[in-house]
Amino acid sequence: MFDRRMALTVLITVLITLSMQSSNVTAVVKEPSSQWQEEVNVLGGRTILVEELSATWCTSCAEIDPYLQQVADSHGSRISIVTYHPTDGEDAFQPEAASHRIDRMKMINPELGSTPAFVVEGGEVRVGPNSWPDVQKDILKKETENQQYSQLGFNINKNSDEYTAKITNFNPIYVEYETQLTFILMKHELAVPEGFVNPAGDSRDRVVTAVATCNLAQNNITQSVGFTQAISNNCSDNFSVTFNNSEKFSLVLIHETTENELASNSKLGENLGLVEFAYRDITIDETDDYLSIVVASIASMGILWAIYERKTS
Repeated sequence: MFDRRMALTVLITVLITLSMQSSNVTAVVKEPSSQWQEEVNVLGGRTILVEELSATWCTSCAEIDPYLQQVADSHGSRISIVTYHPTDGEDAFQPEAASHRIDRMKMINPELGSTPAFVVEGGEVRVGPNSWPDVQKDILKKETENQQYSQLGFNINKNSDEYTAKITNFNPIYVEYETQLTFILMKHELAVPEGFVNPAGDSRDRVVTAVATCNLAQNNITQSVGFTQAISNNCSDNFSVTFNNSEKFSLVLIHETTENELASNSKLGENLGLVEFAYRDITIDETDDYLSIVVASIASMGILWAIYERKTS
């Protein structure tokens, strides 16, 4: 009886902890229907990164695309799903920025290639729509492990037809290897141009179109693709990026291992911190909060069990 009681207590504690962590983290979202009149400040760090390898010619990718956006909405800022389209001569987008991120993913998982494929925080590659339950398990596992993370913050301003984002807060966790700060820009509802194989849908979501990195050890920008401008003479203080006006977009800031370090040790693929700002429509179905339902159900079972034991003792 003692072992069962202890097991139940531990399970309830873990689930309640997860629920509290989820409820205390709110997504920074601004809907396009609202007017942009002032600076927006973004602060966080605990968000889990889910990277997807997709392609516009991939039928199953197109079919799962709307579902993934619903998943991202229901998770709030617990996860950030970014989608990379390859430079393969067939994809309708083939952004250079995505190519750089795919190369980084292959440093950790050389077998990466099939679409759709998903990787949670540099972990195991999950291939195909049917692998999503495994992706969810990977996310929950990382949430329980992710007790320490770098605190990140940036502000974003709109000026005429441009946006500029700039680092405002960086409190890193200590590691013994070189790291970098990376801005990633995603476009939402990006129209698929004519002349390419397109099995479903007029647009794709979360398409990565720009990336910029700043090496914290060298204090210089080592990569800038897709942004109109990337500036810094101190990564942790004034690293900024500028990009053209986009109707709907998301901007992600990541504290991560440098590619040079990954080349020496591919096990360093997990991020140290991440925060996302979204400028898009968002719909959250409260019935999707499965974690709270599980917590409440198990807690109720525990209460009933305690009452039963008291009456029978």
